[in-house]
Amino acid sequence: MACERRQYVLPEGSTAYLGCVGSDALADQLRAANDKEGLYSAYQVVKDAPTGACAVVLTGHHRSLCTELGAAEKFDKSHLEKPEIQEIIQNGKFFYLGGFFLTHGIESAMILAKHSFENGKTFAMNLSAPFIPQFFKSQVDEILPYVDVLIGNETEAESFAASHDWDTKDLAVIAKKLAGLPKANTGKPRVVVLTHGAESTIVATSGDSHDVYSVNKLSDDQIVDTNGAGDAFAGGFCGALCAGKKVPEAVEAGHKMGAMCVGQVGPAFKWPKEQIF
Repeated sequence: MACERRQYVLPEGSTAYLGCVGSDALADQLRAANDKEGLYSAYQVVKDAPTGACAVVLTGHHRSLCTELGAAEKFDKSHLEKPEIQEIIQNGKFFYLGGFFLTHGIESAMILAKHSFENGKTFAMNLSAPFIPQFFKSQVDEILPYVDVLIGNETEAESFAASHDWDTKDLAVIAKKLAGLPKANTGKPRVVVLTHGAESTIVATSGDSHDVYSVNKLSDDQIVDTNGAGDAFAGGFCGALCAGKKVPEAVEAGHKMGAMCVGQVGPAFKWPKEQIF
């Protein structure tokens, strides 16, 4: 396994992406896309596997996905130990983990989660897909005490509830239960954000209460491609938090980014960029 060696000097307020790619054209496309958005590519590069890819088939507003993880399954915690990556980690203030990473990288994820906890930083996680809490329940349960911000949609929330025998599909109830689960940093309440497509978004920050944020519904002709809408919401929400915005403003930013994404072909946004907050 060969790894890329680069020196990273990140300006204050910048964002870096840690992941694993192959040495191929798809990796070059990812870097180019990251560069366009001002995102630093802090990739581990392996020579014996292709960069992961996902094929998407759209039928109206519905989608089917077929994924080849490739190099993504080969991420090794040794990448986190490199001096240039350690610099990124030490200077980082907000960490975001896609739930998919838990299928093969729980050890690396826990290193970042514990670092965030021990240094008073913010660690966010997206449930990402219903099969994550269903088939990787132990990994989700292991990292959840270190999660300060948990994001998911209605099917992922229902899957989590089912895997924990909560016997409910009520999103408000699930959000409050998730917020009330044990947490390492007891001084920072967990924020749980559950989206539901065009329906209202539920946010719980304690086990006793929740807030409901309505969504401006789009007409059918405004929806081009729903692929990436959930990730767009998460990006807008987390980006707003990093910018110092409160939860209501962060939810609104997430809604705007999700709406912008479904109006484009592919998981993309308008260009030139628009100010959302």
